[in-house]
Amino acid sequence: MIGRTDRFQGWASGRVSGLMDQHHIDQTLRSIRQGLLQLHPRRSGTRATYGPPPPPPPPPPPPPLHPPCRHHYVRTFSLHFKALISEPGRAALTVAEGQDMDQSLLLMLSNLLHLHNHLDPTTSLLSTTSSSATASSASSPASVLSSSSAAPLLFFTIASVLSYVASSSASSNPKSKANPNSAPSKHAPPSPSSDFSVAAFRALSTEHIWSLEPPLRDARWRSLFGLSYPVFTTVVDKLRPFIAASNLSLPSDYAVAMVLSRLAHGHSAKVVASRCSLDPFLVSKITNMVTRLLATKLYPEFIKIPVSRRRLVEATQAFEEITALPNICGAIDGSAIKLHRLPRDRVSSSSYRCKYGYDSVLLQVVADHKKIFWDVCVKAPGATDDATHFRDSSLYNRLTSGDIVWDKVINVRGHHVRPYIVGDWCYPLVSFLMTPFNSKGTGTPAQNLFDGMLMKGRSMVVEAIRLLKGRWRILQDLNVGLNHAPQTIVACCVLHNLCQIAREPEPDTAREPDEIGAPARVLESEETFFYHGQNLRQALADELHQRLSSR
Repeated sequence: MIGRTDRFQGWASGRVSGLMDQHHIDQTLRSIRQGLLQLHPRRSGTRATYGPPPPPPPPPPPPPLHPPCRHHYVRTFSLHFKALISEPGRAALTVAEGQDMDQSLLLMLSNLLHLHNHLDPTTSLLSTTSSSATASSASSPASVLSSSSAAPLLFFTIASVLSYVASSSASSNPKSKANPNSAPSKHAPPSPSSDFSVAAFRALSTEHIWSLEPPLRDARWRSLFGLSYPVFTTVVDKLRPFIAASNLSLPSDYAVAMVLSRLAHGHSAKVVASRCSLDPFLVSKITNMVTRLLATKLYPEFIKIPVSRRRLVEATQAFEEITALPNICGAIDGSAIKLHRLPRDRVSSSSYRCKYGYDSVLLQVVADHKKIFWDVCVKAPGATDDATHFRDSSLYNRLTSGDIVWDKVINVRGHHVRPYIVGDWCYPLVSFLMTPFNSKGTGTPAQNLFDGMLMKGRSMVVEAIRLLKGRWRILQDLNVGLNHAPQTIVACCVLHNLCQIAREPEPDTAREPDEIGAPARVLESEETFFYHGQNLRQALADELHQRLSSR
């Protein structure tokens, strides 16, 4: 008996792939015995038992004129099994509980029994005689496996699968079983959707994607992952070697798709985990890995300071068409990225409370005329002012130290003007950063004209930030850990540049709040740059006013 039990346990672990434990197996056998006893009542007042094969039966009667063949039983079973598929949950639950067996299930079990007896007449799942010797083995499942035929295995496998499905569905939602008419909770997580499974993603990306027209294909992809299919494949191809080196258990393209879906829709790790049938910790881990790769491996390729003459000429000419001001190569601005929550040890800290009244971290970007970022910095909490954040950035240090030298020099009223960036009055006035004369429009006509044109150039970075938050809605309420907030923001900036380079459609987004704040004060270390900047700004204003007035 011990050997037969070991044989059963080995078969169960191999045939059912480890999904059923001993409790499910015993429960399944009990339900099968109850169902068969309902189908075949006791004979001669005794209970049918499972046990060793009975003695050889007497010679069978003469066969009928047209005996049924094996195909007949297989066909009969198939028809009844297909009928059973229409109500799998109800029938499976009946098997699991062993109560009020459905007629379609009875037919299935009956055909399985006849199929077994016909394929292997030397053994029977139902003993026709009662014996005290066999009664002791009735509780053992080894007798089911004593036959060399495939019918007992088929019989037990199908019943086991039905029982396991019923028990799994019942245990996964006990509240709905207790009260089927109760309304779902408003705060319950969304039910798992097949659209987020690996199989569904594979079908969408390999089988169906190329059968769609490109506009429909890309619109479908943008609704799911925030960018078109060609841009998505570009991201996957560039990250695949790094993801493969991390020994991630998920496919690279599926991991990237899951993270992009979270960034595009702003879902939390718990919501994504419930949709993808994954653990929230695993979702957070994959998000951190993919955003770190985007912020480190792809940043140098897609976020570059325009130092080449070709890029400088293209940018300055485009800005001059917009503003009529020469040699502008970019626009700078800051934006507060709202945090979903602060860590417990920093809840009482006011350093993250921005001027708009919520906890945030500060993002600083420089954009060109195409709304493409060529510098990104996330170093300061939300309460930091724009000037301080700018002075702490690597861009400021490189410009003041002479590490970045733009060689496109023009002459304006005797002043050598190198390429410069423009910003609002919250930034310091230096030779490489032009700001308005004042924020209230109370200057001279030349100064007011200069301020209006400069703010036109600054509008490029304002639009770029608006698109950034519109495409990647996680930045509207950043629900990642504070330590991972900078890399998540930079990763979204990298993805924004990819979309702009590929000329992705610009979504309709909410308008950024108006800039508020006092003008930046001049530091003692910046006095030389400040006086030079003052002279350049006045020369540019006078030249602009004279040129436009003479038209």
